[in-house]
Amino acid sequence: MSETGSIKFIAERSAATIGPFVGLEDLNTYRTKIRQLGLLGVDEKGIGFGNISVRDGTSARFYITGSGSGRKTELMLTDCARVMAYDLARNWVRFEGGAMPSSESLTHAAIYAAEQTVGAVIHFHSSNLWNAILAEAPTTPEDVEYGTPGMARAVQHLFAETNVREKKAFAMAGHREGVIAFGHNLAESYEALIRGTDADR
Repeated sequence: MSETGSIKFIAERSAATIGPFVGLEDLNTYRTKIRQLGLLGVDEKGIGFGNISVRDGTSARFYITGSGSGRKTELMLTDCARVMAYDLARNWVRFEGGAMPSSESLTHAAIYAAEQTVGAVIHFHSSNLWNAILAEAPTTPEDVEYGTPGMARAVQHLFAETNVREKKAFAMAGHREGVIAFGHNLAESYEALIRGTDADR
């Protein structure tokens, strides 16, 4: 999705619904905490920002919050999508579910592909933390837009060339205020988010 809310990638729906998944309750729990911090929600233009995903077991598949779901106080199954397959070079995803997967789906996919131990990814907005990470790295290049194959490649580079695994967070220089936190599960991903926001105060 672009800053105006349009989908950037090619999305192919293979099923209209998804079944209940184990991580939905935790996803809502941590999503509520993140919304209360103002790091996920809807901006002044009415565009939703921030998204969360959880890996589907040990597979390459993952569940992710739907595009534009930032305005929802609690997510139902119909507000989530299950990404079944993806091609970073083609900017393509195949998914199941009634919701269109978040515009950052390929960024999440790149993280899951780069590090098998990652079980959850949080994309949130924080101007303070974004600025703090930009001063230190790891960050993706300023000329790389979010939700693009270039961003997916930049994420792969971070995992190959920087200490992003230790930091469990990085900023997207070309996506103002955009920060990613990740971990083995949502609890660890949230802890990485909190460490960053606390350290910045």
